[in-house]
Amino acid sequence: MYTVVAYQVASAINIKTSKHQLPWQLVFQDSDELYYKSSENQFVYIFQYGMVSFFNMTDVEIAGVLQEIKPFCTNYFTEKLSDSVEILIQPNTQQVQFDSVILPSIDEEMIRLVLLNISQSVALDRFSEITEELLIETNKHTLFLEENGKLDISGNKLKRFIGKILNIKNKILENLYIFDSPEITWENEQLNKLNQDLKRTFDLQDRYRLIHDRIEIIKENLELFKDIMDHKESSRLEWIIIILIVIEVIDLFIAKLSGLF
Repeated sequence: MYTVVAYQVASAINIKTSKHQLPWQLVFQDSDELYYKSSENQFVYIFQYGMVSFFNMTDVEIAGVLQEIKPFCTNYFTEKLSDSVEILIQPNTQQVQFDSVILPSIDEEMIRLVLLNISQSVALDRFSEITEELLIETNKHTLFLEENGKLDISGNKLKRFIGKILNIKNKILENLYIFDSPEITWENEQLNKLNQDLKRTFDLQDRYRLIHDRIEIIKENLELFKDIMDHKESSRLEWIIIILIVIEVIDLFIAKLSGLF
């Protein structure tokens, strides 16, 4: 039995710099990922969005790898989200269960698919926590609006809030390809089945949709807040214009009276 474990270690990892500095055998790479064979039957998978996953490595070995990766991380986390799954090797058998995966052999590409999917699962956990907190904060503002008929958030804070939501949405779209399949699965039926079974078992697509729906709900609320503020600002400007016109009329009236006398 072998253990796969994935950690969210940072907000981002510099893939380009990591590639030139890390010492292990590179099995696969692209602009967002590095897949290494660190030793016999041991693998490390690094993702640009701050995830690192491991196959068949002890806690001490994992700690050593994380120390090597740390200099390339942005906003390194002291408390890390993680998940794990057991891999069993049984010839001529391929099966994905709730807490374990049965593979016919220690195949580099099969291991890679397991590491990829468990990494995306942990990333979804992080984004789920973030969006849940943002939804709770948004609900506080809508409750205040319901009870008081006005907003308790300033225009500047609202803009920052909107920016935060858009950045999170962009990060999800850029880094999580829940609905896409790696190229290695396109022409290999066995790998494609493994990938689909992993996505289904980790419930990746439904969890992604839940996060997406939360973001859309938050966006709708923030757009409503913005409309209310814009209307309030527009009304304020209208009153300023009216007051200026009144002052100008009064000034003109006084000037005419002065001319008569």
